[in-house]
Amino acid sequence: MPRILYTHCVKCALAVIFSFAGLSASAEMRAGVAKAKISTDEPLVMVNGHTSEGIAHDIYARALTINDGEKRLVFVTYDLNCLDVGTPHLREKLRDELGIDPQYVILLATHNHNAPIQIVPDNFEYGRWLADTMFDLVKEAIANERGPVTLEFGSGNGYFVMSTGNAPTDYEIQVLKVSHENKPLALLFNQGTHPLQASVAKIDPGHPGFAMDLIEERWPGVQAMYADQCGGNQFPGDRNAYRKEMMEARKKGPDNVDHWMEMRARDIAKRLADTTLEIASGRLTKIEGTITSSMERFDLPLADPMSHDEAKKMYAKVQERRGIPDDVGFVAYPDDFRDTNWMRMLLRYYEKGLPFPKTTGDMVCTDDTYLVHNEDKEFLKKYEDSIHDEFPCVYNEVIVAKIGEMPIVAIQGEVCAPIGARIKDAFRRERPLLIFGYMGEHNLYIPTREIVRLDAYQAQTLRIQYASPVGWDPSVEDVTVKGVTRMVRDIIEASE
Repeated sequence: MPRILYTHCVKCALAVIFSFAGLSASAEMRAGVAKAKISTDEPLVMVNGHTSEGIAHDIYARALTINDGEKRLVFVTYDLNCLDVGTPHLREKLRDELGIDPQYVILLATHNHNAPIQIVPDNFEYGRWLADTMFDLVKEAIANERGPVTLEFGSGNGYFVMSTGNAPTDYEIQVLKVSHENKPLALLFNQGTHPLQASVAKIDPGHPGFAMDLIEERWPGVQAMYADQCGGNQFPGDRNAYRKEMMEARKKGPDNVDHWMEMRARDIAKRLADTTLEIASGRLTKIEGTITSSMERFDLPLADPMSHDEAKKMYAKVQERRGIPDDVGFVAYPDDFRDTNWMRMLLRYYEKGLPFPKTTGDMVCTDDTYLVHNEDKEFLKKYEDSIHDEFPCVYNEVIVAKIGEMPIVAIQGEVCAPIGARIKDAFRRERPLLIFGYMGEHNLYIPTREIVRLDAYQAQTLRIQYASPVGWDPSVEDVTVKGVTRMVRDIIEASE
């Protein structure tokens, strides 16, 4: 099976950029929007581990297309944790049927935990349905394009999130306002944070979904589109206070818990909507010019493995304490023993004599989020139906697009906030820059150096969810920041 056919080198990316750098900045800009419900009554495993017990509030996907007359940039946002299995299918359909290459398609999640998770094999059919639905949504948005439109960018701070992992909090909310005939057509906005959910076991969009509803109520005719910024280590409100209040709510019964959760989510949603509309109504920077885009994959550095003796002793202790069956094998999400997959994978590497990965580029990710080494012929064969030849999931994909003077950065994975902040700060005095995490396929945490040092949850996920036999090298933060900022510089210099 061929490996990693889908890569974008700097030279290829710049060729695309130079092709359109000379276009007139005065070309009429057009834009279109569309929205579709993606809720399902079928009981499916959600991100939080519960099987859904109905729909508390519908969830949606939304599309925004921006067309400069030569190139079209597509944003698709969705009330999901990640698109996962649907990503390669959607990219292929958009390229083959609409002629839109993957670097011009920015797929963004709200990070919703109360929605089906597409890494569970039983949910794959739903995930592929999502791809078809979003493809139709993009076609609808293209059909709805109108012009001329004006694009404006602004930002402000929403002081209702907090950080973990010994990191300063990034409060910034960014807004891209698209207007037609002096009326807002779309508001694409973000903040770096996990969502606050509105129920325990029912489908709901969380506080970002409620915020979008409020914005659309207050500004009739606008399509609100929220997507998460880099917020892998950030959360709404005070987490400690939230946990204490949750415990008190549970004492009053399950119905009270859902009511309390929804009230809390709606409170944060109102604050997010208020701040977003305040930014969108204030002084904004006009964005004019043509569209260019590039896409690359960065191989992120991994740590050395523990010794074979240490690995055997560690697993024996865990097995004795937790009673793991000898024949458990590798188990999927959710499962009581899934967090020990990496230990068995580590021992398997030693027993099979496999080379340990030095970077994420040495491995490919299956649809159900196992990282399989490119030289592991047995597992490549076993998971061949879950590894895509043309669009394989290999970390870490980054899209850097540009409209006029404004770069737009979209990073695959659950990127921790200090990484996004460093990228923004590198250009803050020079030009506006719009940034997102949670792009495309699978939300692997991308941690900071400090989070790796602490071996906090965001650093552990590579092992406990993705079954990597090794953890992160501390330089992962710097490699990500340097790689993305270099991509931004490349696209700026290419168009000057």
